[in-house]
Amino acid sequence: MQDPNRSFTLAQEKDNIERRRLLEIVSNKGIYALTRAELEHLHNLLEVVDYNSNEKANRSKNKLLKKINIAIYELYNNS
Repeated sequence: MQDPNRSFTLAQEKDNIERRRLLEIVSNKGIYALTRAELEHLHNLLEVVDYNSNEKANRSKNKLLKKINIAIYELYNNS
């Protein structure tokens, strides 16, 4: 029988890898290099991460979430 905690950890690791991949694209090519679906996915992945112990990281996260919201809005209105 599979340990349910292990599968949850694997799911978290998969999300972390995906989050890092998308953040690397944003870092290298800019936020508009992502599709609307990728932006929405990144937004959801970032919302889950807790940076409350690191004030600077939390501010950066919130700024990026705002930029992602703007990009999603612009891509939605240009469709």
